[in-house]
Amino acid sequence: MKFGPVAVGDVVGAILAHSVRTASGTIRKGTMLDAVHVAAMEAAGLAEVVVARPDEDDVHENAAASTIASGIVGEHVRVEPPFTGRANLYAEVAGVVRIDPETVDRLNRVDPAVTVATVPDYATVEPGQMVATVKIIPFAVRKAIVDALGLSPAVRIAPFRPRPVGLVATVLPSLKPSVMDKTRRLLDARLERSGSSVMAEARVAHEAGAVADALKTQADAGAGLLIAFGASAVVDAADVIPAAIEKAGGHVLRLGMPVDPGNLLVLGEIGGIPVVGAPGCARSPKENGFDWMLNRLLADIPVTPGDIAALGVGGLLTEIASRPQPRDVHPPRIAAVLLAAGSSRRMGEANKLLALVDGKPLVRIAAEAALGSRANSLTVVTGHEGARVESALAGLDVAFVHNPGHAAGLSTSLRAGLTSLPEGVDGAVIMLADMPGITSAAIDRLIGAFRPDGIVVPVSDGRRGNPVLWSRRFIPDLLRVKGDTGGRGLIDANPGAVTEVELGGAVTVDIDTPEALAAVGGEPA
Repeated sequence: MKFGPVAVGDVVGAILAHSVRTASGTIRKGTMLDAVHVAAMEAAGLAEVVVARPDEDDVHENAAASTIASGIVGEHVRVEPPFTGRANLYAEVAGVVRIDPETVDRLNRVDPAVTVATVPDYATVEPGQMVATVKIIPFAVRKAIVDALGLSPAVRIAPFRPRPVGLVATVLPSLKPSVMDKTRRLLDARLERSGSSVMAEARVAHEAGAVADALKTQADAGAGLLIAFGASAVVDAADVIPAAIEKAGGHVLRLGMPVDPGNLLVLGEIGGIPVVGAPGCARSPKENGFDWMLNRLLADIPVTPGDIAALGVGGLLTEIASRPQPRDVHPPRIAAVLLAAGSSRRMGEANKLLALVDGKPLVRIAAEAALGSRANSLTVVTGHEGARVESALAGLDVAFVHNPGHAAGLSTSLRAGLTSLPEGVDGAVIMLADMPGITSAAIDRLIGAFRPDGIVVPVSDGRRGNPVLWSRRFIPDLLRVKGDTGGRGLIDANPGAVTEVELGGAVTVDIDTPEALAAVGGEPA
């Protein structure tokens, strides 16, 4: 492939390397140039542009990415159509991801032009969650490289299988009933994603014989998984929970695991039914070793003593802000804040938020995306021509807050929206009103990645965009932001709290100029 600057008159059939603006709109990088593009660039006064011109034995970046992604896809995984040299793989079912690390490593060693990135092996995912991405770095790659990859399935989902769960919990005077009730609610929440449920709960004395009898009863009643919560932590192989497993006719596979929190887990079996002696940390909603074992068992992934012994690298979970948290008993309450106060100075006379795209005002497109998402509420911050903006949102279930000081910068609107949030929210997704490509599904993807102490940032091909979902932890910091900036500085200052979600090009496209409006097929109101 040849790459470099070429006279505009000679670029037909080449691939544009960098976006250029013309009177008729932006010609984006990666575009295969034709005579119409040439005429537009010449009219804009461009003498030359940087292009890539593939050779006969080259494969276009999209075709190469699609071929590789289709070659590594396994069960219950789908491949989306490629864009800008990237093909993403998504889970079709809820379950546990299984990665073939040797295959992925081998593909990444073949040539720097080919990259394959995945979520960690054994990660738990929901339907529609991205699990891997194939990215081709240049605009084309030699066919010989693609042919030499030796593709084979490397990314699959082991789906969760619903099953009845038998729960045995021991009682001591020091353990409050309210703690046991909370433990049950948390277990119900952990089982929910797999469609499993507790078929019966037995609360018995903290004594091996009583626990053994309860475990046998649950097994005979048809439990597909047995879970035992001891009122006191297991400290020895002869302690109550492991002794009860043996007394019930089963055997202990492993006592203890190199995961913290989660060290004191017991894994056994009775008549072929897995038994988990839960560590004390399983009474908390935060991720711990119990979640790792539970999710594998619910996805029918066999767990051996050797598997547990291999968990030490990466097994230190305490104080790791970047590690996703499991869902709590209740889904997070997320408020949406739509910033619609700006005066659209770069748009000229027209108010861009009232400009029409597919016959609908930009601000209404954004509001409807928020209202169709899992966000619990929508607050719209108005300022410039506030009455007209409110009129464009007539009939929608939104709360308005007016920012009379909007001319002082974006931070003033951010502050107005955040100080008007409903009580009890866990986080806020901050939206711009001039991004017509943002959908309800995109917002839901951000909410799906929410952590109580984190920031969820959408990206497109590595470039960060909007909207951004902020946990309540960062709201005081956002309220202190000054001038015409948002929270970019906070994102840069808290890398360990940031979760990036690939959402495609829409997250970086906002409408600031008449040319940008025309590029998306819009027109001034």
